[in-house]
Amino acid sequence: MRLRPVGSLSRSISAIITAPGRLNYCSMTNNNRILFISQEIAPYIPSGEAAKLGRALPQGMQERGFEVRTFMPKFGTVNERRNQLHEVIRLSGMNIIIDDNDHPLIIKVASLQPSRIQVYFIDNDDYFQKLDEDCDVAGSNRADNDERALFFARGTMETAKKLRWDPKVILCSGWITALTPLFIKRMYGDDLSFKNSKVVYMVMPGQLEAPVDERIFTKLKADGFATRDLKKFAGLPFDVNLLHRMAIDFSHAVIFNDPDVSPELLEYVKESGKPYITADKLEGGIDAYADFIKSL
Repeated sequence: MRLRPVGSLSRSISAIITAPGRLNYCSMTNNNRILFISQEIAPYIPSGEAAKLGRALPQGMQERGFEVRTFMPKFGTVNERRNQLHEVIRLSGMNIIIDDNDHPLIIKVASLQPSRIQVYFIDNDDYFQKLDEDCDVAGSNRADNDERALFFARGTMETAKKLRWDPKVILCSGWITALTPLFIKRMYGDDLSFKNSKVVYMVMPGQLEAPVDERIFTKLKADGFATRDLKKFAGLPFDVNLLHRMAIDFSHAVIFNDPDVSPELLEYVKESGKPYITADKLEGGIDAYADFIKSL
C-alpha cells in the first residue's frame, strides 16, 4: 500500500422496515459490532431501492442490539448543508496514490436520525464529484470506475483503522465496494482492528454501464497484490461480474440481494463452499439478515 500523509428487493426492504418484533441478538456475542460499507444510503441518496436498504439494514440491526457504523462515498449529489455533513480533520489529510497519481482523502461525517448511527463519507474531487454525463448517482458509466473503487476501498480501510473500532462483521454492498474485501484480507488482514472480522459481500442489482479498465490488475499489483491473488481472474470479461467474483473470493460469506443474479455467479459461490443466502430467503426482513450474520 502506498500512502502519503497530508422488485424482490422492494419486498425485502418493506419487510425490513415493517418487521414485527425486535429480537435482541447482542446477548449472543461479546463483540456485536457491524461495519456497513455501502454504495448508497438514504436520505443522503434520497431515492432508489439500494439507498433505502442502505439505511434500513443498519437501523434494523441496531434496533436488535448490534452496534453499527457505516461508510459510503460522498457523491456529488449528497447535499452537505441539508444533511449536516462536516469534515473530520483528524481523519483527513492523507494522499492516496493510484496509478502514480496523488488523490487527497477527505473524510466527512453525519448522523442518521433518529438512530444516531454515524455515517462516514469518503470524499475526493477527482472521483466523486457529479459529472454532467453521469447516467446514475454512482456514475456507473465512468471509465475510471476501477480507480474509484480502489480509492473508496483504501480510504475506507485507512479511516476505519484510525477509528480503532473493531468490527465482528464487515458487510460490503454495491459494486463500488467490491475491492474492499481484497484489501481487508491482503493488506489489513494482520491489523488488530480487522484480524478477527468476518467479511460479507452483498451482490446488489445494477450493472456497470462502462467496462472495467483492463489495467485494473496492474493497478492492484502496484498496491502490493501478488500475481497469485489475481491470476485466476485473467481472461474473464471486464464487467461488473469480474468485480463481484473478486469480492466473493476474498469474503467469508455472500448475500445475493439481486433476484436476477447471473446463474454463473451463483454457481461460482456454490462451488466455493462459502455460506450464502439468496434474495428469496431475505423476504422475511431484518431477521433473515440477522440470522445469517449470526450464523457466521
